[in-house]
Amino acid sequence: MFDIFIKTHFSAGHHLRNYPGNCEKPHGHNWNVKVTVRATELDELGMGIDFRTIKNAVNKVMDDIDHCDLNEHSAFLDRNPSSENIAVYIFETLKQELSSERYHLHSIMVGETDSSGVVYHGPSAA
Repeated sequence: MFDIFIKTHFSAGHHLRNYPGNCEKPHGHNWNVKVTVRATELDELGMGIDFRTIKNAVNKVMDDIDHCDLNEHSAFLDRNPSSENIAVYIFETLKQELSSERYHLHSIMVGETDSSGVVYHGPSAA
């Protein structure tokens, strides 16, 4: 079993609706993202999945959420753009494109800072 990952980032603003504290006010982050794909076997080139395949898929999602007000993004109109919900959004957006007979999307890590974040493994990973 192989866990293949890429790290990237995006910058965006947000606020947490009905939050009892400073995060209810509009603010922004330079979000760190780690996307991990789990491969059960290698291809004829000795790779679980080409890094380029992961990067191309992830870049589309990052371009969609980079430098925007996440509260105005269609994915977050009815739910707070928390780190947890952002991780779910990225996972759900990528899971089909990053799945095959040999590999599947394993996890999404989203960090608001270098020292705090969340890892999401999907709805049936428990």
